[in-house]
Amino acid sequence: MIEAKVKHDQFTLEIVKDSLIAIGEEMFHTLARTSMSPIIYEVLDFASGLTDGKGQLLTQGNGVTGFIGMLTFMVKETLQKFGKEGDLKPGDILIINDPYGGGGSHLSDVGLLMPIFHEGELVAFSANKAHWTEVGGKDPGSWTTDSTEIFQEGLQFPCVKLFDEGKLNQPLVDIIEANVRFPDLSLGDMWAQVAALRTGDKRFRELCDKYGKDVVLDSIEHLLYHGEQLALKEISKLPKGTYEAQDFIDDDGLGNGPFSVQVKVTITDDEFICDFRGSHPQVLGPVNCSYTGLVSAARTIFLAVTNPSQDVNDGVFRPLKVVAEPRSIFTAERPAAVSTYWETTLYGADLIWKALAPVVPHRLNAGHFLSVCGVVLAGIHPDTNEPFLTVEPTAGGWGAGQGLDGVTGQFCVFDGETYNVPVEVAETRYGIMVDEYSLRTDGAGSGEYRGGSGCIRSYRAMTDGQTVTATFGRHKFLPWGFHGGQDGSRNEFEIVKANGEVVGPFGKYARFPLNKGDRVRLITGTGGGYGNPIDRSVEKVASDARNGYISLEQAREIYGVILNRDSFEVEGVMPVRELRERRQ
Repeated sequence: MIEAKVKHDQFTLEIVKDSLIAIGEEMFHTLARTSMSPIIYEVLDFASGLTDGKGQLLTQGNGVTGFIGMLTFMVKETLQKFGKEGDLKPGDILIINDPYGGGGSHLSDVGLLMPIFHEGELVAFSANKAHWTEVGGKDPGSWTTDSTEIFQEGLQFPCVKLFDEGKLNQPLVDIIEANVRFPDLSLGDMWAQVAALRTGDKRFRELCDKYGKDVVLDSIEHLLYHGEQLALKEISKLPKGTYEAQDFIDDDGLGNGPFSVQVKVTITDDEFICDFRGSHPQVLGPVNCSYTGLVSAARTIFLAVTNPSQDVNDGVFRPLKVVAEPRSIFTAERPAAVSTYWETTLYGADLIWKALAPVVPHRLNAGHFLSVCGVVLAGIHPDTNEPFLTVEPTAGGWGAGQGLDGVTGQFCVFDGETYNVPVEVAETRYGIMVDEYSLRTDGAGSGEYRGGSGCIRSYRAMTDGQTVTATFGRHKFLPWGFHGGQDGSRNEFEIVKANGEVVGPFGKYARFPLNKGDRVRLITGTGGGYGNPIDRSVEKVASDARNGYISLEQAREIYGVILNRDSFEVEGVMPVRELRERRQ
């Protein structure tokens, strides 16, 4: 534990602390409002924030939960490479998307960062990380399900200067423009990131001018110390011990698998240790994630278990320790393919979740649909005859918990506070029609509290020669229920051709050809249930059937409730339910 040396009055430190958080929020909105791609301005697939001069995260705007911690690694990688006096200068902006150390995701998530100087001293960094629609590579949209090494997945930016003392590195921009399929989108998003960084730089220097550099630096120390103290206080409330979980990742996109993964979570008075040793080694296909991605996954559940409403900074995570063997599926090393890394990163979070849910049911629900369920659609727009490309996640069902049903139609824990592309935007910008956007009412995830419903989203191609690439994890291994609740349903997608032929369902597929009139139906899983289904109230069962979440047959066979076929009024209960109610 690092002691805080408070040299200034508490009120000023709190004002500066809140100002730092406000700067992070302003950076976030600047990037969202100036970007060119729907994956950023609609979906919010990005993160932005501030670190101190050592790379410790101070504040991060809302967006992709899976990026918690990645800004830290970006800055620390930069400090290792440009660690000598004078290597970094005012006006510098660096670009990095190294999946193995400096950011920890995949090449499509491009990081930019800017050192902030005051009176000649490096005092902080503004940083952001955003999903570019294109970074080149063998497939439209850059990420794919069948790459076998990083070199197939797009341009790599190994922490190089995009701006040197404020001067643009035009040759680097020319290389980007020549290597991506949609340069207007990629470069437009790059400039939006630059605008957000400069906003952070300006506001931070204004803060130093107003209160003095020493006050701001002391406030940073106070912010980190305070975050650590809040985390330790919450850890003290958790049950002490070691908790374990195991699961299986479906496959690697190339037909190999399943892959066993596991975690051992140890909670002490002042540490929260997640040990992933014993998980499968890195694989040929692109589902590998790196250690930094694993750390971000662990941070997500650590926050959920301790204090989910807490402002995020590196002090909060000082009690968290993440242990894993090198070159595992969780700690892949160059040149492993990492294009769909989120499939494994999410398992890192879900394993901790699964291990701890039985002991902290007031904080953690049953398993959810888990996967980003990412989709890339590419082709020619019917109105403009120009190429189009859409990249987006898909919403699904979350698990039930103690005292509440699962949430319906939300994004996975990795995506956090993000959104899908609205139907109107999708139909206008892309060469498709949205034929269906509905809830998947399959009755899965039954329990005293039932899992939230998945979704069905159907895209119809409006031109020939389109392709769809999709990765829907948890296609084989279902969202888990607990405390007597039943498992949810799997994620899947299928192709319905114009002649009515159905192909699939699939979990992963790269570049499936679509012609005019063909439809791709994206179907996400229902979350796991909580508690014995027999204990669900009769009134809730009747309401579920009336609203179409379950069928009359499921009400009878799963919940033991007999309903009138026309009015959905309760006509009786099955003997096993009657006996259970008498015992209670």
